[in-house]
Amino acid sequence: MDTKKSNIGWSDEELGASVDGYLKMLKLEKAKQSFNKTAEHELLREGALSARSLASVDYRMRNISAVFEALNHRPIAGYTAANNVGSVIISRIRRILEQRGIIEYQDNAPTSDEALLELRATRLQSEPIKTKPEGITAPQPVSTTSTSYVRDPEVRAWVRQQAAGVCEGCGVLAPFNLDNGQPFLEVHHVKHLARKGSDRITNAVALCPNCHQRCHRSSDRDAFTESLYAKIGRLARE
Repeated sequence: MDTKKSNIGWSDEELGASVDGYLKMLKLEKAKQSFNKTAEHELLREGALSARSLASVDYRMRNISAVFEALNHRPIAGYTAANNVGSVIISRIRRILEQRGIIEYQDNAPTSDEALLELRATRLQSEPIKTKPEGITAPQPVSTTSTSYVRDPEVRAWVRQQAAGVCEGCGVLAPFNLDNGQPFLEVHHVKHLARKGSDRITNAVALCPNCHQRCHRSSDRDAFTESLYAKIGRLARE
């Protein structure tokens, strides 16, 4: 019996190795070449997946099949798509598939993955957004170890573009620029998402870190929020 532990979180290296193993088998299948799944699993377990059981590797392959099916890509025959795959794992697998060139980047696709949201918003921010994004009226909560919300990267990018490097709260220049030259401002939802606020440009502002924290933590946060409504014409109370 396999006694290897498989109940700890998967690292990026492990997940990447799983995707690479899956893509190898998919390529063989498309070329009508035979392969042995168990042997391929064991090969993975001799490398990056040495801490994983055969059952765990098989289940991860079924996770990847679930992502393929969601993207309308044909999965490997025999790897039945797993049910109830976590949104975080789905986002991580999608990101790896994007990095491998298997699926195209979808910079305007909403996501609950904060890192992916920021990556997409940064790309979108580099080019003019010609039309005001519709955003998401009722962002859906996604349960992980904490609750996050699906948000629109175009909204984040557009709001920052409108701010043009100046905090919409205090009027001071962004505290620094990122490696890509873009000024660093954080996007804040005036009515918090946890309070049923929307992810729309009418509920979002670009703030320096100090003003952002002021909205959440300061003793005058309510008054400061009121000043944002008075100052920024696009905002609408919800």
